[in-house]
Amino acid sequence: MRSLPLPLALTARLLPVAVLACTGWVMSSGSSSPPASSAGSGTGTGPNSAQESGSPSQPSTTAAVKTYTAAPAPCTSLATKSISSLVPGAKTAGQEIASTDRSVRRTCSWNALKGFDYRWLDVSYEIMASDAAAQKSYQDRVTKKSGGGAVPGLGDGGYSVVNLTTEDKQQTREGVVIARVSNALVAVTYNGSDFETKKAPSTDEINKGAIKAAKEVVATLENGRKV
Repeated sequence: MRSLPLPLALTARLLPVAVLACTGWVMSSGSSSPPASSAGSGTGTGPNSAQESGSPSQPSTTAAVKTYTAAPAPCTSLATKSISSLVPGAKTAGQEIASTDRSVRRTCSWNALKGFDYRWLDVSYEIMASDAAAQKSYQDRVTKKSGGGAVPGLGDGGYSVVNLTTEDKQQTREGVVIARVSNALVAVTYNGSDFETKKAPSTDEINKGAIKAAKEVVATLENGRKV
C-alpha cells in the first residue's frame, strides 16, 4: 500500500481530533440557546437577573438571630439556700451530667435521702439554632407531656406537669417544668418519695418546688444574656 504524502497523512490523522473538539464545544456551549449574557433586553426578570445585570442583591432578612450561643453552667444556676430547701441533705455543688456538646446542652443533678425522705432535682439548659427551632422543640415536648398547664411569666413560654407513679407499692411523684427563653430551652425535673410510708409528697409540694427552681434557673439565664 502506497504511503500518503506527509501533509495529507497529517491532515487525515488530525481530522478526528478536530471533529471531537468541535463536538465538545457545541455540547458545552449549547447549540440551541445563546449565552446568558446576550439573552433578553438587559433589564432581566428572572430570579438571577440582579446578579446577571451586576446590581447588588438585597441582604437576607431571614438570618437567624441567636440570643444565646452557649449553655451556662447549670450547677450554679440555683442559690445554695434553694438547693437545701428543695433537696435537704444534698451537696449544694451538684453533679454535672456528661454531655456530648457542653456548648449546646448542660445538665446538673442533686439528690439526697434524709431520713426516709428522698428528693431528686435536675436542671438543664439547651441552646437551639434559632427562636423558631426552640419554639418547635418546646411545643413538641409540651405535647408529649400532656395533662399539665401553663406557667405564666416564665420566659417566653412555660409549662408544668406532675405525675404519680407506683412501683412495688412505693409511690413517686414527679414534676416537670419546661420553659423557652428566646433560642434556649430550660427543663426542670423534681421528684420525691417517702420510703417509710411508701407515699409520695403532695402534688402541690412537687409542683411548687419544680416551678420555684425553674423560675430561678430562667432568671440565671436571662441575667447572663448572650453567654
